[in-house]
Amino acid sequence: MENLSYYEILEVSQSADKSTIKKAYRKLAKQYHPDKNPGDKEAEHKFKLCNEAYQCLSDDQQRSTYDRYGKEGLQGMGGGSRHSAGGFDDLGSMFEDMFNGFGGGQSRRRQNPADMEKYPLDMNVDMHISFHEAIFGCEKEVEFTYKTSCKDCKGTGAKNGKLSTCKQCKGQGQVYMKQGFMTFSQTCPVCQGTGSAASDACKSCHGNGYDEVRESVTVKIPKGIDTGNRLRVSGKGNIGKRGSRGDLYVTFEVKPDKHFIRNDNDVYIEIPVFFTQAVSGASVTIPSLTGELELKLDVGTRDKQHFTFRGEGIDDVHGHGKGDLIAQVNITYPKKLNSEQEALLTQLQESFGIEESKPHESVLDSAIDKMKGWFK
Repeated sequence: MENLSYYEILEVSQSADKSTIKKAYRKLAKQYHPDKNPGDKEAEHKFKLCNEAYQCLSDDQQRSTYDRYGKEGLQGMGGGSRHSAGGFDDLGSMFEDMFNGFGGGQSRRRQNPADMEKYPLDMNVDMHISFHEAIFGCEKEVEFTYKTSCKDCKGTGAKNGKLSTCKQCKGQGQVYMKQGFMTFSQTCPVCQGTGSAASDACKSCHGNGYDEVRESVTVKIPKGIDTGNRLRVSGKGNIGKRGSRGDLYVTFEVKPDKHFIRNDNDVYIEIPVFFTQAVSGASVTIPSLTGELELKLDVGTRDKQHFTFRGEGIDDVHGHGKGDLIAQVNITYPKKLNSEQEALLTQLQESFGIEESKPHESVLDSAIDKMKGWFK
């Protein structure tokens, strides 16, 4: 469960509204609540993951950031790990944020430059997989480049790790703007609020504060993965100044199939059927995800009619059963007839009698008589 995205944890789609997200969260929180699962560490862990997911998706700003950049984009916003199991922010930080910008910038705590990371520890890579790989699951090797703190400058980006007072904010970590009688502050864009900046850039990392390393890892992709789903590979993200390492997130893009069309866990396939087969209710052998199936047409099957095969669809990625296979009939007709075929069709039509073979006459005769009366 922890390897899934916040949407997958709450079992909602990425387009779900707040009401749907709240309803899904309440259901899962009730299911995994520690009071209902005493001593169950797995349930407790799932309960915390549900809380973390809900705290992000219920906040418009955090949700927007998460949709664009993933969990790694929430670092520094108060997302993810800042929330306790109860779902409330730290009160000290809340009041600090509240009063910042109203002349209270001086009281804001400034982080030690040695502790600040120049990049998020969590990272994301995109992976394209085939329809077959997504349906049946597989193992794939992921190649990626992660960042690790430069040892020569200790991740500061400064020569020999020596920082000096930031010239932009003069060591305050904040820059101020006046609008009328109000004074607003914001984090210094040069030193990122530390109050310190590099006078000379580190030659080893060219002032970046990090080196880049190429690595690969094999991930096990579960059955039923779909476009937009994400898997977390724990401890394979960027490495920080103190040696802590974030997580790697793999976001999937599934290539479409030539014959099967996916709709959530259901899969559709178009079956071309000759008109005589549709009329007579013939049996047709069709392909499925696991082999061949026998499709028994109704007598007089209509064009675009659907036939459903229960449980022959795609495995749910959460383990909640399987979808269905829906076969859509596309009736085809001959483009031209020879004299023998025309005679046979005429003979077949006449065998049904006038009322059945020419339904338009009984329906339209009265309308034609009425229309003729308009011109008398």
